[in-house]
Formats: sequence, structure tokens, C-alpha cells
Amino acid sequence: MRAAVIVFPGSNCDRDLAVAFEQAGFSVEMVWHKDAVLPDGIDIVGVPGGFSYGDYLRCGAIAAQSPICKALTAHTERGGYAVGICNGFQVLTETGILPGALLRNAGLKYICKTIGLKVETSDSAFTEGYNSGDVIDIPIAHHDGNYFADDTTLAELRDQDRIAFTYAENPNGSRDDIAGILSHNRRVLGMMPHPERAADSGHGGTDGTALFRALAGVLAPV
Repeated sequence: MRAAVIVFPGSNCDRDLAVAFEQAGFSVEMVWHKDAVLPDGIDIVGVPGGFSYGDYLRCGAIAAQSPICKALTAHTERGGYAVGICNGFQVLTETGILPGALLRNAGLKYICKTIGLKVETSDSAFTEGYNSGDVIDIPIAHHDGNYFADDTTLAELRDQDRIAFTYAENPNGSRDDIAGILSHNRRVLGMMPHPERAADSGHGGTDGTALFRALAGVLAPV
């Protein structure tokens, strides 16, 4: 199994994400944002957290114009798996791979703490290691994590069971308490909380481990 982790100027969770993939059994290649193609044979692309381009203009907006994001979009359009975490989620919305937008936190302050995250569906390669209704402890660290989508989009996400995670106690004002969503084909996940920061006992918790192990189980060669 092979994972690619994209690195932008200002990424700061790229190594954390790579280590979480590796601990689940993936071989990982780091891919620079100016590369125009993804390595051959990649099973999943990870778009990490951080502050790409210093969050100038709008979080994820400049990163979404990088050459590698064209390759990322093509990868997802042909059915490839991808996960975007925190700033990576912002990039996925800015590219149009996922719907909605991430706005400034309702309290207008940066939030960094561990929160309760409710698993809304176990019907995806990312969440099948959990049970629907489980509440897991996952860190957040963001200033612009307030998920917004119009009423029609929210209805589609609900009706199609594409809300992956919600906040047990909403920290940022996200509509419908949304913390993570899935693409139409359920092969792309965007989420604001950081499961890669809860994938090692040294981090103080391992509730994120099941996400990476579930992916490994789905993507492992038969």
C-alpha cells in the first residue's frame, strides 16, 4: 500500500500524517506542491494540516492553485482515495473536491484542545473501524474551522449519509456541528480534527488509530 503526503510551504503536520500512515502499514512518499504529477501506484493522497502559504488570502486558497492540486483533483475524479485534515480540508473545499467552506471560528479565536468527536457513519473506508454513535477524543487546532454550506448542500450530506463526524460540543460554530464530510463516492474525507495526532500512545491518546487501520484494511492488496 502506498500513500502520498503533499507538502506545501507552511505545512506542519505532514510528518505526523506520514508517520500515522506508516504505522498502519503504508509506504509513504512526500510530494512537493510544485510537482505536477503524483507518483505512480499511489493508493491514497493525504493533504496535511498546517498553514499553507501562511493562510494568506484565504485558508487553503493559494495551495489549491498549486500544480499538485490539479493532479490531486484528477486522482479523485478517477476514483482515487484522499484525506484532507484541517488545512487539508480547507484545500479540498477550495479545489471543489468537497463542498462547502471553512470560515473563521465563531469566537474569532484560535482553538487548540482535545474534543469529543461523534462518529456519524461507519459506512466508509475511513470510519468503518468505528461504530456509528461512538464518541472519540481527537485534537483540534484551527482558527478557521467553522464549516459552512447552504441548506441544499447540508440536506444532501445528511440524506446521502456523507457526514462522517460531528462535534459532541461545537467549538467553532460549524453548521449542524459538522467536523468532517465525505465525497459523493465516499472515497474522499475532509475533517478539521487531527486523527494523526491521536495515533500514538505518546500523544496522550490513540482514538485516531482506527481510521488509519481501517484504510489499510480496505486498500491492502488481496
